[in-house]
Amino acid sequence: MRIDLTGRTALVTGSTQGIGAAIAEGLARAGARVAVNGRDEGRVAESVARLAAAVPGAHLAGVAADVSTEEGAARLLRELPQADILVNNLGIFGSADPLEITDDEWRRYFEVNVLAAVRLTRLYLPGMTERGWGRVLYIASDSAIVIPAEMIHYGMSKTSLLAVSRGFAKKAAGTGVTVNSVIAGPTHTAGIEDFVYELVDRELPWDEAQRAFMREYRPQSLLQRLIEPEEIANMVVYLSSDQASATTGGALRVDGGYVDAILP
Repeated sequence: MRIDLTGRTALVTGSTQGIGAAIAEGLARAGARVAVNGRDEGRVAESVARLAAAVPGAHLAGVAADVSTEEGAARLLRELPQADILVNNLGIFGSADPLEITDDEWRRYFEVNVLAAVRLTRLYLPGMTERGWGRVLYIASDSAIVIPAEMIHYGMSKTSLLAVSRGFAKKAAGTGVTVNSVIAGPTHTAGIEDFVYELVDRELPWDEAQRAFMREYRPQSLLQRLIEPEEIANMVVYLSSDQASATTGGALRVDGGYVDAILP
């Protein structure tokens, strides 16, 4: 299967590192013009330069804006008034005692992880439907389904994204625009190696260490290793393509079999 996104403009929020950066690179390799987004201008510029080196000839733009605020979203829209592919990847996470999470912290998780995605969908979806083609994607998590006791606020926000995705898919019904969410499982992102080596023998080579970690601390995983960001990006690139034209309103799992269910 050859995916060609030439002529499409893609916006990936929170794309200066981790899963977002991998998604931006995957879309650029498929030929899309990609807008990299983050809050810090310096980091956005560095990310664009790094992506340009990785994908020579790629059409890239950098937009520094905090899309978790109305002002930031408005700024992004001014700099990028049209997008054919919107990947709502921005998210925060952290652990906390459920009984000690404050009202402000609940609001922060909802505003950053959910409301930012809703706001951008509201801004870009009308243009997609008018043009008769578009892709809206939400990066969710296995925590949307397997709610962690120490991350209830995070799990809540990712469960909300599944509902948001399904609802907007219904709004876009029959327009040529598809809306889906991607359920990412335990992923090899920045800092995870230090975390793993806090729990397993530091003398183990990384491949053995991560497998030992998964067996002992994430035994639900059928993959029995961490997922690489590029593997999540592959699903996003496919869902952004013409080949995925009949896939909408779905929650597609790239979780290594972590969620013990046939359906989400």
